[in-house]
Amino acid sequence: MGFPQVRWSQLALPARGLPRPRAGCARPEHERWADEPMSGHSKWATTKHKKAVIDARRGKMFAKLIKNIEVAARTGGGDPDANPTLYDAIQKAKKSSVPNDNIDRAVKRGSGADAGGADYQAITYEGYGPNGVAVLIECLTDNKNRAATEVRTAMTRNGGTMADPNSVAYLFTRRGVVVLPKGDLSEDDVLMAVLDAGAEEVSDLGDSWEVLSEATDVVAVRTALQENGIDYDSADQEFRASMNVEVDVDGARKIIRLIEALEDSDDVQNVWSNFEASDEVMAEVD
Repeated sequence: MGFPQVRWSQLALPARGLPRPRAGCARPEHERWADEPMSGHSKWATTKHKKAVIDARRGKMFAKLIKNIEVAARTGGGDPDANPTLYDAIQKAKKSSVPNDNIDRAVKRGSGADAGGADYQAITYEGYGPNGVAVLIECLTDNKNRAATEVRTAMTRNGGTMADPNSVAYLFTRRGVVVLPKGDLSEDDVLMAVLDAGAEEVSDLGDSWEVLSEATDVVAVRTALQENGIDYDSADQEFRASMNVEVDVDGARKIIRLIEALEDSDDVQNVWSNFEASDEVMAEVD
């Protein structure tokens, strides 16, 4: 199974240490004392570093989810019952454990009930990564110049190139995507619930089901699941590629590094690509 449109902000590549000496080769005394007696300290330092990285990524994820809520409330009003986009943005934030107070404040800022809301603009950048992989970068920003600079810098430093508008976008189609926990649900259970709501395809993701539809039908699909008593994890509109580029281990590492660099920008909301890698390749990347 390939991984063409996975967001990779949660993927952490393993740290690579110094090479170990060959068997039978004596190690200098200072080398043994450098890493063996102090290993407890080194492990603690490594643990703190990893925790800092995880906390930073979690904070960035929360910020992106909050920004989605603000924009949804600004464009469609602060009542989630009358604003399906806001409803889904709130549900996604809750599923990701964003505190309710943060969610409420974001709704108030976006709807104008509280001051302090930023004037975000949606911008999409296009480009190519290593191995000719197509990349779409969706931004929500209150500073277009900053967003453009950060995207361009991430691309050029990681083997990517910017592309003209619509020279890459034609390779992607916006689809409705609803993901729900598998639990005891069979594929037939899901199909029966969503077939009349515009669902086109149900895919097995291992621990969850993914339902694809036209982008305009995503709310109808989500509502059909709810009416049948089926919980869901997320309901979004996502870009899916019409053709994919197969990459090897080196290519996968390079494109993942590029995507992570792009997603590190606070202005970048989503990064979509058309790279595909086999399970064997991804196992080596991991």
